[in-house]
Amino acid sequence: MPVPKRKRSRQRRDKRFANKGVKVRSIATCNNCSEALSSHTACMSCGFYKGKKVLTTKADRSVKRADVRTEKEGKKEALRQKLEAAPIEEPKKAE
Repeated sequence: MPVPKRKRSRQRRDKRFANKGVKVRSIATCNNCSEALSSHTACMSCGFYKGKKVLTTKADRSVKRADVRTEKEGKKEALRQKLEAAPIEEPKKAE
């Protein structure tokens, strides 16, 4: 009667059943941008879920960052103009 020479390891044994629980997932399309995505998940490209914006996307963050930068530039420029227009006062010497 044939007998195995060595014990089969748990890893080797369990490899046979690794894909037993894998199921085929349905693919839906985003109502906003028509991107393919799995059902019941928010769209990663536009950030919408069931018609509402729920995620901030990379494009949204870059637009917001650009707005903040231009706002800071405007404040710096206004301050620079204000300082150039104001006369420089000499400190009074104590006698």
